[in-house]
Amino acid sequence: MAPNTRPISWIRAARKDFEAFPEAVRTRCLTALTIAADGGKADIATPMRGLGSGVPEIALASRGDAYRLVYAVKLGEEIWVLHAFQKKSTQGIKTPKHEVDLVRNRLKRLKEVL
Repeated sequence: MAPNTRPISWIRAARKDFEAFPEAVRTRCLTALTIAADGGKADIATPMRGLGSGVPEIALASRGDAYRLVYAVKLGEEIWVLHAFQKKSTQGIKTPKHEVDLVRNRLKRLKEVL
């Protein structure tokens, strides 16, 4: 671990959902999280619309399916993985409102306890 590497913490439900992702998707997500922990930003991470620059999402396609991993970089000393999900939207690339609401609620609860 590099001297300035931040620890990565997971909301339990996000970890469980992430573990169901295909191995290649998990590997790419973990690489992007490691870059974030080392203070960088992976090219596959973009700010999640509506939540600000401190909450990026990693969006990956694999065999016709879309996978998303959302994390927070501005919560204390850690990087928090807030949500991981397989996107099954018929609305194009837009993230469904209930997924965004779930991330917003988890972020709010984390800020209250940190």
